Amino acid sequence: MVAGRERQHSHRVPRIGRSQLRLLPVAAIFGGNASGKTNFFRALSFAKSLVVVGTSQLEMPIRVEPFLLDNESEARPSRFSFELLMDDGIYCYSFSVTQTEVVDEELSLQTTGKPKVLYLRSGEQIRFHPSLPDIEKLSLAFDLTRNNQLFLTAVLAHNVKSFHSVYRWFDESLTLIAPDSRFAPFEYLSRGHTLHSLMNEALSGLDLGVVRVDSEEVPPESVLPKRLIAEIQQDLKAGQTAIVGFGPGSRYIVIRQNGSLKAHELMTYHRRSDGQEVKFELSDESDGSQRAIDLLPAFLDLTSSGCKKTYVIDEFDRSLHTILTRWLLEYFLQEASPQSRSQLLFTTHDAQLIDQSLFRRDEIWVTETDRHGASQLISFSEYKGIRDDKNIRRSYLHGRFGGVPKIFA
Repeated sequence: MVAGRERQHSHRVPRIGRSQLRLLPVAAIFGGNASGKTNFFRALSFAKSLVVVGTSQLEMPIRVEPFLLDNESEARPSRFSFELLMDDGIYCYSFSVTQTEVVDEELSLQTTGKPKVLYLRSGEQIRFHPSLPDIEKLSLAFDLTRNNQLFLTAVLAHNVKSFHSVYRWFDESLTLIAPDSRFAPFEYLSRGHTLHSLMNEALSGLDLGVVRVDSEEVPPESVLPKRLIAEIQQDLKAGQTAIVGFGPGSRYIVIRQNGSLKAHELMTYHRRSDGQEVKFELSDESDGSQRAIDLLPAFLDLTSSGCKKTYVIDEFDRSLHTILTRWLLEYFLQEASPQSRSQLLFTTHDAQLIDQSLFRRDEIWVTETDRHGASQLISFSEYKGIRDDKNIRRSYLHGRFGGVPKIFA
């Protein structure tokens, strides 16, 4: 997410390393229904899964979904490309795949001058840069790489660490939150943990009626089906944990200790008129309250010191009031500075957020489909003659920038 020539909110746009790239902290993606916003999210999710998990068997299909509204595109490989700034260098990683094989794959690194191609794979052939250490080990790892497997994934499985930092970005830094994603980190929600105090401090100011969240031990057999308990008992090793969502809004963490299972349920607490706290199950909370609780850990992480993660949230505003949505964004952006390295991408239908007092024009994007059904991402900075004081929300809703439904009635 590289900044353009916009001067708005320049205090939060850093110049990074030797390249002096100006990086944006946020990208807000707007668009009508079926305009491609969720497909953008799904494409990132597919790429992350293919890199991190990969395919486990030779005949296992690659679950890529080609563009089906064009005969030629349906037959062509699907291509994915990423540019990652890490350790003062820019890694360019790309691959093309069909449902049966990896057609090509390339990783290059640019520090100064011309990019250096670290490896270039084409079908069953691969070429390494001669400066790489352990080329013999890399060649052996490629000989053992299946046609339906990325080399970036396979090389780590063979204990060669040459490209570990790129793999780790997909595994640890790229974090995807779908509309139905649930509160994942509540194994850390114990008294004394930083997340516990930060969550409760933030929740107290959101006007949800929730004064705090906590976890409470419950008998596994009282909240989980016997079949699920048996599966967890079989799969979990000693000391391991599993996050389980069973029933609308319920969240449990199951821990295996001393051969038996212990379960904890995520609970919310409200305050009665006499000052006493009352315990609620999470399923008793509104959809908006549950969504806020699910999202808060992401924003606490994004604003934490030293965070270098990229969060991508689909349907960010789902079930949230527009004021609460804006508050979360302002909370993140007020912490953005030339020293911060976290980034947030999100899709939304909330047109109230199209506001130049909140975002730069190069931080606002729209998805637009052409007459063939193909989607494009267009930045507001591509439109000329937009003054800093212009009400761009009104222009967007009137269709000047695209990305709005075209209703013919």
